[in-house]
Amino acid sequence: MPATAPSPAPASRPAVEAVRHELSFLNYFRLVQALIYVGLAFSPPGLGWPKLTDAGFARNVALVFLLFAMAALLLTRRGTQRSRLVVSGSLVVDIVAAVMAVTSMHDARIGIAMMLAVNLSAGALILPLRLSLFFAALATLGILGHSVFELPSVDSSMDRELLESGLFGLAYFASTLLCHVLSRQMRATEALAEQRSIDLANLSQVNELIIRRMKTGVLLVDDANRIHQINESAWMLLGNPSADQRDLGRLAPELSRRLYHWITSGKLDETATQLADGVPEVVPRFTRLAPNDDSHVLIFLDDTSLVSRRAEELTLSSLGRLSASIAHEIRNPLAAIRYSAQLLAESQDLSSTDQRMVEIINNHCVRLNEIIENILQLSRRERSRPETLDLGRWALNFVEEYRQGNDLGEDSLRVIAGNDPVAAMADPQQLQQVVWNLVQNALRYGRMPGQPARVMVVARHGEHGVPILEVIDRGPGIPPKVAAQIFEPFYTTHEYGTGLGLYLARQMSEANQASLEYVRVAGGGSCFRLVLTPAYRGKNVEAEA
Repeated sequence: MPATAPSPAPASRPAVEAVRHELSFLNYFRLVQALIYVGLAFSPPGLGWPKLTDAGFARNVALVFLLFAMAALLLTRRGTQRSRLVVSGSLVVDIVAAVMAVTSMHDARIGIAMMLAVNLSAGALILPLRLSLFFAALATLGILGHSVFELPSVDSSMDRELLESGLFGLAYFASTLLCHVLSRQMRATEALAEQRSIDLANLSQVNELIIRRMKTGVLLVDDANRIHQINESAWMLLGNPSADQRDLGRLAPELSRRLYHWITSGKLDETATQLADGVPEVVPRFTRLAPNDDSHVLIFLDDTSLVSRRAEELTLSSLGRLSASIAHEIRNPLAAIRYSAQLLAESQDLSSTDQRMVEIINNHCVRLNEIIENILQLSRRERSRPETLDLGRWALNFVEEYRQGNDLGEDSLRVIAGNDPVAAMADPQQLQQVVWNLVQNALRYGRMPGQPARVMVVARHGEHGVPILEVIDRGPGIPPKVAAQIFEPFYTTHEYGTGLGLYLARQMSEANQASLEYVRVAGGGSCFRLVLTPAYRGKNVEAEA
């Protein structure tokens, strides 16, 4: 579809409110103006001022203008979307009424002309410059026209009247121009203030979101030891208290004690402490919102488990690089040892004891080579190249390939998959390595004593249609204490295990935006569940890995 031009942004709420206030002021002033006209037109004859050239005409003009002012005020209260049209029409009425009032009440011409300047100035706050100057010119022509056509019947100097009318006209133009400039500046200031308000609100939301999602706990405490603000991490580190608990002394006595000690002595206790049962230990830190002001204090709670995890990640990273370099150096002498052992095994003069020793050497060389290969694979793991796969068909191909390359004997390996395709995004080679490792472990360890292994590879949909691939065995299962550590590097319960297989499997799964977890099977057995990323709709599903 062709790009469409963006629709104009609607007027901001502060700008609309400002126009409404200016229009209300103009209408209220017009009402006062009309009341003055009525007062002048209905003034008692005994006062002698002003002299009305036509009392009936003056009173009719005043009453009609009063009715118009009241109607305009009511319309403004109800609201209008056409402010420029309303102001333009009302200014025409104001100018006509003022000229008629000056004609019928000549003695009050100066006051009437001065009040008209207020109408024009208020209109200039709302109308464009050209339209405002047009009404200023119209008012000037009206006042000058009255002076020209009415002067022969008035006992006054023509030059003075024309000069006054000209000066009023100049004042109309000056006040209109000045009010329009002020209006533009005011609109620009309001727009800038509104934009700054939006930016400040957005910044406040961003800061609040950042603080709420921080791994470090943050609390704001006042001098009465009451909590004003608390983020999610601090709430969890305090043991998930109820929302109405705001007294720090009751909620976390040890933290309150350390805060008081820090305020009174200025010394910080940096030993780790547990603020509630079942939560990690934390190291609290304190800081004032303002120097030498203890009315509000920020408390930071550093989770020691996060620090330990980061240190462990750094240690593993350094250890991985070091192990890779050591493993690379070991491969050559290891290959020489194995080759020598193979040559020695071919000798006809070896006794049975020596043959057993050679066999032990070969077995340990194979194990060492497997460890080296795992370490090197961990250090030089390639970037994943995901493809769209049908997990059911992929699992069938995998099991067939595994059977061709391995002698299962009495052990069984089968696939469970439905007729509907289970589409997922994964790197076929890395998925092959992950499932191969899981199947190897299931066939090796997932068997009851004296019985063959029964392993199933299941491809199915999970909740919300996510693709799932499971490797299930019917063995004794994994004890809970061991299950919590099986994905850690170099952890193994078998004397010939390397402790890197499941760790590598999880690392490659995460590289494919997938998650690998252990699930205990009811009635005995183990299940390693791989939750993958769903494939995009509309793409063809590949049949082969």
